[in-house]
Formats: sequence, C-alpha cells, structure tokens
Amino acid sequence: MEVEITPITGVMLIKPKVWRDSRGYFVETWHQTRYIDVGIALPFVQDNRSRSMRGTLRGLHFQRTYPQGKLVSVSSGSVFDVAVDIRKDSPTFGQWFGTELTGENQHQLWIPPGLAHGFCVCSDVADFSYKCTDFYHPEDEGSILWNDPDLAITWPNDNPTLAAKDLAAPLFKNAYL
Repeated sequence: MEVEITPITGVMLIKPKVWRDSRGYFVETWHQTRYIDVGIALPFVQDNRSRSMRGTLRGLHFQRTYPQGKLVSVSSGSVFDVAVDIRKDSPTFGQWFGTELTGENQHQLWIPPGLAHGFCVCSDVADFSYKCTDFYHPEDEGSILWNDPDLAITWPNDNPTLAAKDLAAPLFKNAYL
C-alpha cells in the first residue's frame, strides 16, 4: 500500500494495492500490522456503512468527549471526503483537507481523533464505510456548518441535500470545540 501524508497533521491518504483481472478486483482493506507500521495503532471498536444519493452531504461531524479516529472508504460510487482539524493545540487547527474516494480507486482516508469529518456524494449512489476507534455517542456529537466561510471548503456541490441537524450546525468559531 502507498501512504500519502496530507497537509493536515495526522491525516493520511492510503492507497491500498488493488489486484484487478477479468473477474473484477481484490483489495485488502485492513491489515493490522501494516497499518500499525504507518502509524494507525488505535484499536477499532465500531464499523459503520451508509448509502447516500447524489448531492447528499453528511457532516461536518465530531464527538467532543469521545473523539473518534476514522478510517473511511467507498465501496461503490464516489464522494468528496473532508477532514477539518479542530484540535486547538494542533499546528493545522482550522485547516481542512479534501479528496475523492471512489469504489474504483479504493483509497482510504485516515482521520485521527479530534477532527471533524464530512463528505458529499458525487455519483448517483455511494456506499461509504467507516472504521471507528470509539463508539458513537449521540449526546456527545458536535457539528460545524458545511459551508462555513471561515473554512472555505471547496465542496463539489453548492446546493447539497442536508439533514436538519446539518442545516442548523453552528459556524466553526461558534462550535464550542
């Protein structure tokens, strides 16, 4: 696998080896020893999957007391995936990184604990997977407005479909991180 270090401290774009032939493909999506070797040593305790339609934007979400590290990927379709550094003591606090994750490229994004995360679906349908280092605690969840002008994320869609909680999310400076 190839690992690309991103401009955000701790965030890595992982490009697993994909073996393709006339039958389709095979990809190893998790191998504990190999991932520990590149710095992903936290245990995963919960796996999630979502299916979303074109134009859906989920995020930007985080947990305050129980921050989750996430290893995310797309098994089918395409998304623009974003990590925002909300760690106040980080040299990249307030910065974001975005990349395209697709069923075709099989890339993964490692988002360490303490970052906000979101994605926007670029294909008709996308199946999205998350490996999480802590359990989901709905009472602990925070969010940041997806189109916060201070963050200036260049989303691929200016008019996404959003959940009510994401429409009502506070600005980054008011998110009570």
